Amino acid sequence: MSTGLGRDSDAMTESTTERTAEIAAAAERLIEADASGVPCAPVRSLIGREDIAAAYAVQEQITARRIDGGATVIGRKIGLTSEAVQNQLGVSQPDFGVLFNDMAYRDGDTVPFSGVLQPRVEAEVAFVLRHDLADGPLDYAQVHDAIEYAVAALEVCGSRVEGWDISFGDTVADNASAGAFVLSGERHSLDQVVPKDVSMEMRIDGEVVSTGTGAACLGDPVQAVVWLAQQAREFGEPLRAGQVILSGALGAMRPVTPGAAVVATITGLGSVSVNFSE
Repeated sequence: MSTGLGRDSDAMTESTTERTAEIAAAAERLIEADASGVPCAPVRSLIGREDIAAAYAVQEQITARRIDGGATVIGRKIGLTSEAVQNQLGVSQPDFGVLFNDMAYRDGDTVPFSGVLQPRVEAEVAFVLRHDLADGPLDYAQVHDAIEYAVAALEVCGSRVEGWDISFGDTVADNASAGAFVLSGERHSLDQVVPKDVSMEMRIDGEVVSTGTGAACLGDPVQAVVWLAQQAREFGEPLRAGQVILSGALGAMRPVTPGAAVVATITGLGSVSVNFSE
């Protein structure tokens, strides 16, 4: 008597092969958009809106391609931590992406406007680690101790998806919409500043466009790093000493235009600025 197991196995193999092809196609679509400077259609048509495993598989393929091309991973970013940003994009949970060496800028630098597709800026608390976060409970106390210092930061988010028409799956696949980031040169230990208690004001061309607090970032930017450390280890790439961690927006992100000047001030951490080329 036939059990039908052979047909079931064939169907599973076919399904897995199809999924692998869809993930590869999504990665290629985003890579081509980045290379050409022309935003693409959403990749949710290939991987779905909420398939987290597939979305991170796309991100991993893009990361591997960038490393093969000579880029170096220097940290991670946490996205979608602020309710204001979640509401802007219609999502309800955080995600994470990879920071590469060619994304990093210093306070006061000029970012080529064409270097980030559809740029939007948000203000954050960034951390630099002094210890790996690979072993142990990865709880608040361990993560707090592993942070060497905090700085004011601006993240220049970018979307390879046309019109920022993104679902959760789209933004995860697109490296959590990472584009570039700027760090202040003013460093503070966590003995000097309590990240959850800070207040933020961001101005574009002198106009206040976003305000927020440290508590807007998952209740506490350090707690956001706890979440990231646990996720990163689960995905097989733990956080390492020396890495930069962008902990997430303290308020709404705002679009910028060519020639824009952006300044964010975060209490206890000072200010950080960036300009965009015409």
